[in-house]
Amino acid sequence: MTDTENTAIAEILKLLISDGPDGMAHMFTTLFNLAMRLEREQYLHAGPYERSSERTGFANGFKSKKIDTPVGTLRVEVPQSRGADEPFYPQSLERGCRSSRALQAAIAEMYVQGVSTRDVEKVMGKLGLESLSSSQVSKATKTLDEELKNWNNRPLGEVCYLLIDARYEKLRVDGVVRDVAVFSAIGIGPDGHRSLLGVSVDLSEAEVHWRSFLQTLVTRGMRGVRYIVSDDHAGLKAARKAVFGGTLWQRCQYHLSQNAIHHSPNHKIRKEIGGELRAVWNAKNMERAKDELKQLVDKYREKHPKLASWLEENVPESMTVFTLPENHRKRMRTSNAIERAVQQEIKRRTSKIRIFPNEASLLRLVTAILVEQDEKWSTARKKYINWNTDEA
Repeated sequence: MTDTENTAIAEILKLLISDGPDGMAHMFTTLFNLAMRLEREQYLHAGPYERSSERTGFANGFKSKKIDTPVGTLRVEVPQSRGADEPFYPQSLERGCRSSRALQAAIAEMYVQGVSTRDVEKVMGKLGLESLSSSQVSKATKTLDEELKNWNNRPLGEVCYLLIDARYEKLRVDGVVRDVAVFSAIGIGPDGHRSLLGVSVDLSEAEVHWRSFLQTLVTRGMRGVRYIVSDDHAGLKAARKAVFGGTLWQRCQYHLSQNAIHHSPNHKIRKEIGGELRAVWNAKNMERAKDELKQLVDKYREKHPKLASWLEENVPESMTVFTLPENHRKRMRTSNAIERAVQQEIKRRTSKIRIFPNEASLLRLVTAILVEQDEKWSTARKKYINWNTDEA
């Protein structure tokens, strides 16, 4: 047990002995502060003053924050960090609490839509809620919708690099459960920081829906896009060409490698194709990458002509990244930036609801999640992309 844990536990025991139940608030605060400090140590892969080759950043003091709990309003000390890729923020705290309010609102709408009480109670149990009064619902939604609408319609500016993606959620439409597309976009501006630009919900990834989403970003003032990363969904590809014309496009290398596995004719090639594609993508420059691709295509030309043709036609779309400065390529070769930070977090939170009662409840929760992530990025000290290549 660490010195931090020993000190905190000794303080809690002292409070229990001296104050009994009357000291619950102070005890809870002490436990909460301890949990957040331990979480920061795990995040940084090192304790205070510990020398470690795995360290990813450094502790940087604390910031006071008020939180509402069953034992009253408490003031806790939120640990800060510096030097990490992203600033530390405890999972035990919901930044802004927007997503919590959105979840409560979704549960309320499940009641309204006639979802069985047992199913609603099951969802509430996952969220740690015993009951949900009309006043709680009213409080959760009073200012939330207007706040989220303002964020999703805010003016945009110059965006140098654009990453776009979609995921599917289950939604009840006219009494039928359907899979609907949730569109989102990340922009990297001239300051080198990334931001979430917006979100939209529609019935599919058809061109008309992708075009509407992209056009909305342009209407809100997004300009200067010189490079786009996405997968090659047919609807997205057509919409991208219509809205962004001659803008450079990078096909996500991760998605392409998955496509290549599906196009491989046997198990042996499926096991090898990923490594063979990495040899192309890890080349020093475009010319060497083209040479690697030619060797790969020639390897399969005679025995597996369909695979060879597919590689020859599709892999060049994943090599646009070689036109970027070398220090930008690792982060701009795939859409992982939006997959990990956005899609996985949406999946983690929406899994508690499973089937949304209507589009408004889905859009409310997803937007709240994106707003919170965007706020986290806006306070990051480290740039996501360094435009000064001389310093890289």
